[in-house]
Amino acid sequence: MTLFRTVEPALEPVTLAEAKAHLRLGHDSEDDLISGLVRAARDAVERTTGTALIEQDWRLALDAWPRSGTVALTPHPVREILSVTIYGSEGEASVVDASACRLDPHARPARLWLAERPAPGPALNGIEVDFRAGYGEAGTDVPDMLKRAILMLVAHWFEFRGVAGAADQPVGHPPGFDRLVSAYRRARL
Repeated sequence: MTLFRTVEPALEPVTLAEAKAHLRLGHDSEDDLISGLVRAARDAVERTTGTALIEQDWRLALDAWPRSGTVALTPHPVREILSVTIYGSEGEASVVDASACRLDPHARPARLWLAERPAPGPALNGIEVDFRAGYGEAGTDVPDMLKRAILMLVAHWFEFRGVAGAADQPVGHPPGFDRLVSAYRRARL
């Protein structure tokens, strides 16, 4: 199983202006740094919570169908299945009819079920599931707690950027960060 992002988010859930207002900065001399911190903080929140904040496309490559018949899809929330492609023994691609796919986007992880599961030809990565995940297309679609977590990380990393060397960056998480993201973490047994 291999999972990778095929289309990055078009924008960040927190704007440069929002981050600068949170930091109480009125000048433009550190805009590049702050923009980079926002990107890094979004990535950290997504990794910590197992979510996609802004709409982005992902591909899950499988060697074989799971025994249960359902394919678990992360990150959360999955908005739609874009395509399911099966590769034959000669590398020929065939796309599964969309009407044969059933998505349960409310489960976490989301579940994809197919009435018929054609066997892939290659032993490795013979099945590809392309899907779109994210809360929406704009920062206003992202839950406020997760946006607050991003702002908290940006402020923390901005404040402590000179305390530790470049190899030690980013410098941890601030107190309260875990509390903000805890409701969005995937429960594990």
